Amino acid sequence: MPLSAIAAGFIAILVGYTSSAAIVFQAAEAAGADAAMIGSWMGVLGVGMGITCIGLSLRYRAPIITAWSTPGAAVLVTALAGVDMSAAVGAFLVCGALIFLSGVTGWFERVMDKVPLQIAAALLAGVLARFGMDVFIAMESEFALVGAMFLAYLVIKRWTARYVVIAVFAIGIAIAVFLGLFRFETVSLAITRPVFTSPRFDLQVILGAGIPLFLVTMASQNIPGVAVLRTFGYGRVPVSPLLTATGLTTLVFAPFGGYAYNLAAITAAICAGPDADPDPDRRYLAGVAAGIFYLLAGIFGATITALFIAFPRELVLAIAGIALLGTITTALRQAMGEDRWREPALITFLVTLSGVSLFGVGSAFWGLVAGGVAMAFGARGKDQ
Repeated sequence: MPLSAIAAGFIAILVGYTSSAAIVFQAAEAAGADAAMIGSWMGVLGVGMGITCIGLSLRYRAPIITAWSTPGAAVLVTALAGVDMSAAVGAFLVCGALIFLSGVTGWFERVMDKVPLQIAAALLAGVLARFGMDVFIAMESEFALVGAMFLAYLVIKRWTARYVVIAVFAIGIAIAVFLGLFRFETVSLAITRPVFTSPRFDLQVILGAGIPLFLVTMASQNIPGVAVLRTFGYGRVPVSPLLTATGLTTLVFAPFGGYAYNLAAITAAICAGPDADPDPDRRYLAGVAAGIFYLLAGIFGATITALFIAFPRELVLAIAGIALLGTITTALRQAMGEDRWREPALITFLVTLSGVSLFGVGSAFWGLVAGGVAMAFGARGKDQ
C-alpha cells in the first residue's frame, strides 16, 4: 500500500471526525445518552464505516468511502429532544430499512443514471469548493500556520505531486506543535464497550425523526457520494449494492448507536483524487486505508474522537482544502467542458455552493434540482 494512499485515508477520517463528531455527540445527548452510550455510538459508527469501506473498496476495486450521516445527525439534535433511546433506535431501524430497500429495488440508481456527468461534476465542485475557500479563510486566525502550509504546497508541488499532501501535513503538524496549538488535555486511552438498546417503534418518532433522517441522508449524502464516483471515472461501480450494504449496516448497528450510514462525498473525494495515487486503478487502496483507520477509531471510540478534536481547527481546514484542490479542479473541468451543459452545470454549482437549505434538505439536492430545471427549459441547447 503506497504511503500516499495511507495518508489520504488518514486525512479523510481526520476531516470526517473533526468536522462533525460534535454534532453526533449532540444528537446522542438529545436522546438522553450517557457517557457509555455516546462512546458506544462513536465506536459502532467507526466499526461500521471501517467494515464497509474495506469490504466495498476491495469488492469493486474503487475508493468507496462510507460515513455517518452528518446532516442526519443535525436533524436528530432537534428531532430526538425528549425522545427516549428505545424509540430513537426504532426510528434508526426504519431509516436503515428504507436505505436497504432503496438499494434492493434499484430506484435510486435509476434516478442517478439520468443525471449527466457534467451536472454530477458541478454538484461535486459545489460541495467541495467551500473547503477550498476555507484554506484562505483560516489564514485570518492562524496566518503563520496556514500561510506556511500553503506556501509549502506551492513549492513542493513543483517537485513531487504525489507526496505533496503528506509533506504539507507533516509541516503543518510541526508548526502547530511549535506554536502550541494542540489540545491533548482531554485525551485518555479507553476501549469502546458497545451498549445495546432494545428498539421501540413509536409512530410519532418514526415520522418526526426516522423519515426525515432517511430523506436527508439520501438527498444530502448519497447524491454527492454518487457524484464523486462518477466524476472520477468509477461509473462502472453499481450504486444499488452500495446502498444495500449501508442500509444493512445501519440495521445491524442501530441498536448500539449506528443511526445511519451512507456514501461519503468530501472524504471520498480525498481518497478518489490523484493525490491518493496517480493510477486510478490503485486508489481503492486509499479506501482500504481509510477503513483500517475507521476500525481503529471505532475500537478506541471516544479516545480517537478526542484525539482528532485535539487537532487545531485551522490545521484541519487547511489540509482538507489543500488535499481537495486537485479534485475541485477536475470537477470544474468536467462540469464546464461542453458548451451545451455549461449553463445547467454552472447553476448546479452555484446553488450547491450557496449552502441553501429548504424544508430541512441541504443544498446538494437543490443544486441538482436547479440544474435539472435549467436542462428542462432548454439551457443545455445554448452555446455559452
